[in-house]
Amino acid sequence: MRAEPSHRSEMVNQALFGEAFEILDRQAEWTQIRLGHDGYVGWILDRQIQFIEHASFRQLIDAPQALVSDAVDLIEHDSPSLTRTLVAGSPLPFYDADQQVIQVGNEAFLFQGRTAQRLRTREELLLNAYLYSNAPYLWGGRSAFGIDCSGLTQMAYRLTGFSLLRDASQQATQGRTLDFLNEAQAGDLLFFDNEDGHITHVGIYVRENRILHASGSVRLDGLDSSGIYNAELGKHTHKLRLIKTHF
Repeated sequence: MRAEPSHRSEMVNQALFGEAFEILDRQAEWTQIRLGHDGYVGWILDRQIQFIEHASFRQLIDAPQALVSDAVDLIEHDSPSLTRTLVAGSPLPFYDADQQVIQVGNEAFLFQGRTAQRLRTREELLLNAYLYSNAPYLWGGRSAFGIDCSGLTQMAYRLTGFSLLRDASQQATQGRTLDFLNEAQAGDLLFFDNEDGHITHVGIYVRENRILHASGSVRLDGLDSSGIYNAELGKHTHKLRLIKTHF
C-alpha cells in the first residue's frame, strides 16, 4: 500500500495476501482501499485486487481466518504461474483444513503448511515475534523480508490471537497501562516518544530489561527506565513513554 498516486514511490503499509478490504476511490490504475482488519487506508494497483461479493467480505472480516504461521510458505496451484509465496500472518481465505485448500475467487490453491494456533500466551507471543529476528527495517513492512516497528508488534500479536491497530501511536491507545517498568512481563508493549512528545516507536518487552524491536533490523537491545540502550552505539536511542499489556 502506498500514499496517494502522485506520491506512489512512498510505501505506507503492506497489505498481505488474503487480507480483505473495501474500495474507497479509484484513479487510473490505482485504487484506494481500507483494510478490513485494522481500518488502514492506502493505495494499491488494480491488478493486485480480487473482487468478491459483500457477503464473502463480511465472512472474511467477521469470522477468524486461518493464518500462515511460518515466516515464509507457499500456496500451490495446478498452474505453476499462479503458485504464490506467502508470509507469516497472511490469512488463508475460506481454508478447508481437511482438504488443505483455500479459495480465492474462482481459483483453488493447495496449502500444506502450518497455521497459527493463537494460544494467547506470553511464551507463544515471543516465539511469534522471534520469527522476525534480524529482518531488515522497512517502512510500512509487515514480513520477515522487511518490517517496521509497529508492523513487528502487529504481526506478532496477530499470530498470537490479538488484534492491534497499525501505527505505534494507534497501538498505544489499546490495552491496559502499566505504571512502572518493573511491572512489565514478557510480551508487553513499550512505547517511545520523540522530542515533541509524539509516540513514534514501539517494541516488545522480552525479559531482564531487554526489548525486541525493529530499528535498522529486528534486534534485541537493553532497556531501563530512561528507554532503549544500544550497546553498540553506547547511548540511549529511544525515550520510554508508555507501557501497555494485553494479558
